[in-house]
Amino acid sequence: MSPVIDYVNAVLTVFLVVVIIRILLSWVPAAPTGRVTGALWRFFHESTDWYLRPFRRVIPPLGMFDLSPIVALIVLYVIAAVVVRVLELF
Repeated sequence: MSPVIDYVNAVLTVFLVVVIIRILLSWVPAAPTGRVTGALWRFFHESTDWYLRPFRRVIPPLGMFDLSPIVALIVLYVIAAVVVRVLELF
């Protein structure tokens, strides 16, 4: 693979991991108030809100369960696979 494909794949993989961490953090009942933990909490929320927000508008929660982050994760995985495949053609 070329360096461009490796870079794009790495960026998309890192964002995929950040979204997974955000999903896991959604199970924590309240935002941490510590200096470092609060900063990490804000980082994961602010860096993924722009991506998750459209999915939340379209997919309503089922009772207490919000399935939109899981759908967003699947869509991101598919986008990453398609982008890498398209870049391999060039």
